[in-house]
Amino acid sequence: MNKPQLIDMSVPINENTPVYPGDPKTKIEPAGILEKDGYEDHYVCIGTHAGTHMDAPRHMVSQGKSLDEIDLNQFTGKGVYVKINGKRFDLDEIKKVPIDEGGIVLFHTGMSDVYYQSEYYDNYPAITEEIADYLVEKKVKMVGVDMCSVDHEPFPIHRILLKQGILIIENLTNLAALEGKQFTIYAFPIKLQIDGAPTRVVAEVSNS
Repeated sequence: MNKPQLIDMSVPINENTPVYPGDPKTKIEPAGILEKDGYEDHYVCIGTHAGTHMDAPRHMVSQGKSLDEIDLNQFTGKGVYVKINGKRFDLDEIKKVPIDEGGIVLFHTGMSDVYYQSEYYDNYPAITEEIADYLVEKKVKMVGVDMCSVDHEPFPIHRILLKQGILIIENLTNLAALEGKQFTIYAFPIKLQIDGAPTRVVAEVSNS
């Protein structure tokens, strides 16, 4: 029996990890040196929306749930791959992809290819409000993108999705590996009692 293939869709976290303009940069400092202290330890200072991360409703919804209040079952589910051609979100094209209730929809725009370039933050497409409403209608669990954000200021898409309890994952990578595949998503954030957290996102690809 073949083992399922696991695909890591999370970016590495280090002091060179890009952050959304205005967000704090990641800092990593030694707190214990093996040769000196007998152990290695580090102090990590990181924003809740740095690297591959998850937005909880509290991020943009008054009285919204924080990550620790989310049922664990919402962090995993059947994945749905959607290719965005020409960096333009098109509702008619998205409707051609079967999306079941409880699905985790991942939009592959190709922006992760320029993750370390200014274009990543300056020239990314946005999900439209009609698409966000469609995803709410479909009752998906989560929406993920290989971009720094699902939208631009004043962030209407964030509010549409988060008000309905639909979690958001941003800064995904390796989405091309999922095209044409059946897969399950596992996306478990650090259990912080706040608005968001870095998240290790893994796709388990079926061999059937």
